[in-house]
Amino acid sequence: MEPSSLGFCRGAVNDNRDNRARLLHAATDLFARQGFHATGMSDLEQATGLGRSSLYHYFASKEALLVAIVQRCLGQLVMFGERLLEEEPDSETRLRRFSRAVVGGIAERPSELRVCVHERHVFTGDHRHRVAGFYQEYERIWARILAAGHADGVFRNADGVTVTAVMGMHHQAWSGAGRSGDPDLLADRFCDLLLAGLREPPVRPL
Repeated sequence: MEPSSLGFCRGAVNDNRDNRARLLHAATDLFARQGFHATGMSDLEQATGLGRSSLYHYFASKEALLVAIVQRCLGQLVMFGERLLEEEPDSETRLRRFSRAVVGGIAERPSELRVCVHERHVFTGDHRHRVAGFYQEYERIWARILAAGHADGVFRNADGVTVTAVMGMHHQAWSGAGRSGDPDLLADRFCDLLLAGLREPPVRPL
């Protein structure tokens, strides 16, 4: 392949990636501010500068675009959590690091979380099943982190109520704190509270 041809291909690939990223960013912002149903394709055209045919080139439908937003948001956390479970041996450190990732993600990309939470009900058909799988994988990471700590004898339990409570605390984190301050410090404060209740009490000598 000629260098000029190779350069053209690379440029085309980069343009496609840039356009897709711009479309995801614009859609996330619009869905968060206006809601999924209130956002039309004309809004996306105006926000991105892309024509209608270009929008459909990247995503077959507006709902498919929403699926991609949820997949990106939750998929990054799932991958990080899986890596922690494989590489981080300390139960408390594992919990703290994942907590920081979640709170940091909420602080950095609040619109993504708003879309993931408030537009969860709009999916239909195969999209509904696919997105449900994303949420299940994300919840399973929290459950596995707590279960691993319980198996190590560090956490006193890791039942469904505990998993739900831990997740709920984190998802309300940034909004409850007024979206200000250091997200790492906020995550650490949450973990201090959680660990006070999660830790197995020391065995007292007879």
